[in-house]
Amino acid sequence: MPPKLLKVGITGGIGSGKTFVCKIFEVLGIDVYYADQRAKWLQQHNPHLIKQIKSAFGNAAYDQQGCLDRIFLAKEVFGNPKKLSLLNQLVHPKVAEDYTQWVKHRLQKPYTLKEAALLYETGSYRQLDYVINVDAGRDTRLQRVLERDVHRTKRQVEAIMNKQFGDEERHQLADVTIDNSGGVLIVPQIVQIHELLLEMATDSGK
Repeated sequence: MPPKLLKVGITGGIGSGKTFVCKIFEVLGIDVYYADQRAKWLQQHNPHLIKQIKSAFGNAAYDQQGCLDRIFLAKEVFGNPKKLSLLNQLVHPKVAEDYTQWVKHRLQKPYTLKEAALLYETGSYRQLDYVINVDAGRDTRLQRVLERDVHRTKRQVEAIMNKQFGDEERHQLADVTIDNSGGVLIVPQIVQIHELLLEMATDSGK
């Protein structure tokens, strides 16, 4: 019997280095579904979702060329929990459907990764067999984001952080945590997890 495809999630707070870690997994030959990127793509290309967003936020959510006006939408939901929740209720189910279809084309793989900042917050972790948490500590993450996203203020970044689970909570919920604070070599941690997941996939096929 061939190994079973394991659906693995990778999460962490903003600035933790999730994408960097995923790039290393890709070098190891693992396919990665970037949920946040796909969410943006679906808001631009999924006709049903576009219709829902226009209905909820008005035609101004898209410009005359049919492109999503991210600045308008960000202003609509920033500091407004009800509107943010509404947007998430529209987008997250479409991402879940898209992910399911993506996985179906990779059944020959031992495992795949789904990268998502809000893996636990949205409940999408329930689709997965195993979850990796990337941790770097709040202060370190804050500094990284401010250096990376020069258009964001400290207040905006802290607001994003406050909507996400805390580091300790993610650590307790995840199956394993990668320390990306800079004090521990990251590649050996990833290789160890990769080998464990390959073994798990092989054992599941016996």
